Amino acid sequence: MTTVKPKALLLGDYENAPYHPLGAVEETLLAILGADWEIASSDRYELLASQELNPYRLCISYADRWESPLTSEETAGLLRYAAGGGGLLILHNGISLQARQELAQLAGGRFTGHPEYTELLFRPSAKEHPVLSGIEPFVMDEEPYRFELDGLSDHEVLLTYVHDGQDWPAAWTRRYGLGRMVYLMPGHHRPSFEHAEYAKLVRNGAAWAGKL
Repeated sequence: MTTVKPKALLLGDYENAPYHPLGAVEETLLAILGADWEIASSDRYELLASQELNPYRLCISYADRWESPLTSEETAGLLRYAAGGGGLLILHNGISLQARQELAQLAGGRFTGHPEYTELLFRPSAKEHPVLSGIEPFVMDEEPYRFELDGLSDHEVLLTYVHDGQDWPAAWTRRYGLGRMVYLMPGHHRPSFEHAEYAKLVRNGAAWAGKL
């Protein structure tokens, strides 16, 4: 008997990405998640403003749109989707959705900049959570993104990284209406997703956000 996989939509930018083109990581992401999800990749953000988003249990943002905010219709569509029970997995630069203030609030935090790409130690900061299942501290090279977390959201920081002698948030979750959101900081390029421990974290994050 054939098992029908739940559908996920992977959104990013192919031609117009200033820093993180989706095509550079797409194949690796599909390999990580393809066993559990039927994934459609697209750079058509207008899907968010239409009923075409309804069949997807999970939306994955690898958006690279720091200076090009979504339209009001696209923003409203993503907010409705999340509030209605849709899952949202935001990876690395996917937080560029913050170009719309409403989506920065949905994400539970705002990117403020990053020091130089370097080796970082990542370690769980919560005792138990499905996203952390089987996750041990790990080391990988990455851009050390810094954030201002939203004090009004119910976010829970699950992972931190060590840099300049202190811990910085590297992954968090939050609930939005009936939906769930996971943010994972690593993801600068393909080697990030080829790291076994991080690939496991991506699978866990997708499963929790998408309610598998």
